[in-house]
Amino acid sequence: MAGRTGRQEKTDDSGKTGDSAKGRSYPSSLFINRELSWLEFNRRVLSEACAPVHPLIERIKFVSIFSNNLDEFFMIRVAGLQRQLERGVREPPPDGMSPQDQLAEIHRILEPMLAQQSDLWGKELIPALQEAGIHIISCGDLLPDDRAALRDYFQREVFPVLTPLALDPSHPFPFISNLSLNLAVILNYSPRGKDNFARVKVPTDLFPRLIRVPDQARERVPKDGIRMVFLEDLIAANLDLLFPGCIVRGAYPFRITRDADLEIEEDEASDLLTAVEESIGMRRTGSPVRIEITPEMPASASGIIGRKLGINPGMFYRVSAPLGMADLMELTGLDRPDLKDPPFIPAVPHGLGENDGIFSHIRDRDELLLHPYESFTPVITLLRQAATDPAVLAIKITLYRVGKNSPIVDALLEARENGKVVAALIELKARFDEENNIGWARALERAGVHVVYGLPGLKVHAKICMIVRREQDGLRTYVHLSTGNYNAGSARVYTDLGMFTADPAVGADAADLFNSLTGGATLLEYRRLLVAPHTLRQGILSRIERETERHREHGDGCIIFKMNALVDRECIVALYRASEAGVRVMLQVRGICCLRPGISGVSETITVTSLVGRFLEHVRLYYFRNGGEEEVLLGSADLMPRNLDRRVEILFPVRDRGLAAWLVKTIIPVHLGDNVKNRVLHPDGTYTPLLPEPEKPLLNAQEWCLITRNGWEEEKRNAAKKT
Repeated sequence: MAGRTGRQEKTDDSGKTGDSAKGRSYPSSLFINRELSWLEFNRRVLSEACAPVHPLIERIKFVSIFSNNLDEFFMIRVAGLQRQLERGVREPPPDGMSPQDQLAEIHRILEPMLAQQSDLWGKELIPALQEAGIHIISCGDLLPDDRAALRDYFQREVFPVLTPLALDPSHPFPFISNLSLNLAVILNYSPRGKDNFARVKVPTDLFPRLIRVPDQARERVPKDGIRMVFLEDLIAANLDLLFPGCIVRGAYPFRITRDADLEIEEDEASDLLTAVEESIGMRRTGSPVRIEITPEMPASASGIIGRKLGINPGMFYRVSAPLGMADLMELTGLDRPDLKDPPFIPAVPHGLGENDGIFSHIRDRDELLLHPYESFTPVITLLRQAATDPAVLAIKITLYRVGKNSPIVDALLEARENGKVVAALIELKARFDEENNIGWARALERAGVHVVYGLPGLKVHAKICMIVRREQDGLRTYVHLSTGNYNAGSARVYTDLGMFTADPAVGADAADLFNSLTGGATLLEYRRLLVAPHTLRQGILSRIERETERHREHGDGCIIFKMNALVDRECIVALYRASEAGVRVMLQVRGICCLRPGISGVSETITVTSLVGRFLEHVRLYYFRNGGEEEVLLGSADLMPRNLDRRVEILFPVRDRGLAAWLVKTIIPVHLGDNVKNRVLHPDGTYTPLLPEPEKPLLNAQEWCLITRNGWEEEKRNAAKKT
């Protein structure tokens, strides 16, 4: 497993490899640009914020997610395009767009989207918040006694930590860190003096972004209401304290986004942990890729920022709404259940409760859980029982995104205290979770856990846990595999499928995989699992080809994929060939999709939908009808070059025919048939709502799952009986 895959021609997520001699060549016009497809996904997120059917705070949550997504998009994807532009690119992506063209198109598409976000905030959400008793107002609109109370708070709490930095011959332009919010202050040192520039960093890491106005004048606030001001507004209203004796002409918020894609020099580091630690610090100092400013900022101020940072005008974005709207997630912490989605209790199947004997239950049959509708607690319970069970000898697990307060890690630590052999592969290169994972790696190491820090040249993205137990008939291996992370927090908001099994072949595969991960050997064949970077790509391609050949002979081919992203050119070409043969192909791709459906003679039989709703659709499912011998694969991998060629990923089969039938006959049709949240992809790359057919009732897949979740256990048993 150590080292890189042999497919070295793939240097980015384009999947550019030339088309096979088996069929026609496919021009660039048949592929949607990856970055522009992602923007369309984020547009769908913004559309959820615009939907009045959501409770108010949930709409604001979508605004926050939209902004956070954009931050990451610029830090990683736009930064990558900037690097390509600077270094020169030998080969364009499958769609043929140059880095320069992509950057220009990103700017063109984003400007109206940002204007839509600003209008939504100012014209809909702010008035709706006021109606609900939550008043986000300007310091200038407060009455004198309220301003005095806030000024007192400012002097006591905020003022001591601020550092105004002037720009003059003795004060060079200050360094501005990634994603920091700042004020560009224009001031005069004397009434007839020239304008001077100063910068004040807004300490959003030390204070809430929204500061409550003291309630000394409750009669002016509606009953049970609160008033809040933005932190930058509070600072701007009190700049006379920071610049005594000066005339403040204006203060304008601005925000810089920098390249945050770590380039870890693994070959030159003494160990991977040190290399990652050293690289994390570079994230705040990467090259600028975006500058957000307000429309009110004068050209003199924006010109100074642009010149001093050495950036071009195309990197500027004028935003009317508050900058850094990801911070609006703070509002979800308000105690206003009337403005949020109603809570729900996930179902816990019989035999998987905290007081049940989970090992005996899994020994009797495989179990499949669909989170968050079915609880993630059985996974935690399994590890807790393993930690204290005298019959358990060893636990091995992969950890990618663990979370800050992890019951999974607590169970591993307890298992080690009880003398179990515990091995954990912690992926230190999990983007934006590096520091958290380093902390857990060290804590586990101190407890005596065998910790492996990922692999050189590869990310370990697979989700697998194995438990070895001594039983009357010998050693037995219990395995949990999943499409999602071992993270109890994300399991409440991500839709994922997890499977428990005691299948000896899967257990043997799990043992071989962990030995490969920890021992450095390369295994090219497994009994049940498809494992990237060696067998997964070919496993998917060969199954698409099998379905294509089957359809040519019998006319009954059917492929259904549900995933987060479809980018890989080779896989897209294989699906085009299947469609050319007449295979029915139904794709549900939440995010990026570079395939163009519905093109005459190429993809006429392919449909693509995207489902964005209350929960983040995160399931990766691959279904092949296979002449009635239906095959369902689940796992951690999307069809992207990075997943197939530069990561350790797993796809695992659902061999229990009842569970497979429940997925194929019940769960997948509901998600494909959602006519409330589904959006349909058209050949030109645009999406429109999937409109309900005449006289057909509305179907919201996520709501349907919430309503029916407590009956799934019986449905799974009935599906097993039918098959």
